[in-house]
Amino acid sequence: MTASKHFLAFDCGATSGRGILATFSPEGFSMEEVYRFPSEMVKKDGRMYWDVVAMHRHFVACLEEVGKRGVQLESIGIDTWGVDFGHIGPDGQLLGLPRCYRDPYTNGIPEEVFRKIPREDLYARTGIQIMNFNSIFQLYAQTKAGEEALKKAASILFMPDLLAYLLTGKQVCEYTDASTSGMMDQATRQFNKPLLKQLGIRTDMLLPIVPSGTVIGPLKPEIASQTGLGPVPVVAVAGHDTASAIAAVPAENEHFAYLSSGTWSLMGIEVPAPVINDASARENFTNEGGIEGTTRFLKNITGMWLLEQCRVAWKAAGKDYSYAQLVEMALSEKDFPARIDPDDPRFAAPDNMLETIKSVIGEAGDAQVVSCIYHSLAEKYAQVMKTLQAFAPFTIEKLHIIGGGSANQLLNQWTADAIGMPVVAGPTEATAIGNIMMQAKTAGMVTGRWEMRALIAKAFSVKTFMPNK
Repeated sequence: MTASKHFLAFDCGATSGRGILATFSPEGFSMEEVYRFPSEMVKKDGRMYWDVVAMHRHFVACLEEVGKRGVQLESIGIDTWGVDFGHIGPDGQLLGLPRCYRDPYTNGIPEEVFRKIPREDLYARTGIQIMNFNSIFQLYAQTKAGEEALKKAASILFMPDLLAYLLTGKQVCEYTDASTSGMMDQATRQFNKPLLKQLGIRTDMLLPIVPSGTVIGPLKPEIASQTGLGPVPVVAVAGHDTASAIAAVPAENEHFAYLSSGTWSLMGIEVPAPVINDASARENFTNEGGIEGTTRFLKNITGMWLLEQCRVAWKAAGKDYSYAQLVEMALSEKDFPARIDPDDPRFAAPDNMLETIKSVIGEAGDAQVVSCIYHSLAEKYAQVMKTLQAFAPFTIEKLHIIGGGSANQLLNQWTADAIGMPVVAGPTEATAIGNIMMQAKTAGMVTGRWEMRALIAKAFSVKTFMPNK
């Protein structure tokens, strides 16, 4: 490489998003956060939506900041959470804001669907775990309610593709994000239209699924001009944030499990083909798309959502605990015996997480609640790890924890103790790194995921936690 090359990743989580500028140079690989913004949920008429219009404005502001620096971008990539989508009208206009997966409008919908398609049949055809906010259940609920946006839609776009559309005016449906919808046939890797027709869901609005790494198109002329960046191409990276994160696991071989730790804890293994059988259905494991044709066989576990929502309650009461303080609090009550199931439905979207947890474990001090959350998560990870090993076609030798939660050294140690194997923590910015590496692959700078991972292992430090005997 004779000159530096620059890539921009928009990494959007359920609470905030970042613009990350990456530079590949003869000296190596570096990243810099250049912009941060909230991923805001808005409530209207008792419904919860994502304010993608505001997110788009933040995207453009970030691009303007990059333009001011005189940086010439090779490409732009976008990753977000899964399942949610927006409706696009025949004239190309966005028909209202996308509904948020935490909106309870799909409560009870899976049970209605199972009366038409038995649960085991739905899983056998899609390989996706049953969660009430899966796209298929959202579309069924919208169809049942006669939603005007759905009636008028010429197409629907999942969140990363929707945000890319607002930048480029070009519509695609990227594989990893589409794979989380509960509507994709695992054999054909296209939407299972006969399945949807059984449920009365329109199929004419579904776009063909394209592979990760597809070039969507250049920035709209007005955005290219406004930002000074010119017609930079936008790439459909692994649009689902977990798929991007797993692409950045700094593993040297296949003998690993991963835990993408953030609002959600997504724990699984990377396998060459879907695992769909009675046992995986019973354990409610999911098969989602990974890069290069791999499958992310994983379990969704409620993660730092528990602690973050307790922090909201504490802050409202005038107690703004730092993360360092929370760790000290947990250590001070490390022997507190109470536990919760992180996936208890009562913790999905309570008005007050702190009071909801106390209603389960009984009266407890703040430090005891933090200890309970950390121990409960570590023990849940141990349960899932045991189940994963039963499915894995290889011996799992270590757990790679990536994402923001990997910075929590106490939870990392308690997890190593619970699972009885080494935990390798980092990088914290795995999702953005995977996003960028997929752009680099599209640009021909790396050949595949193992070369990507070797480069990541050299560029970012990790810490290993050994289990205490």
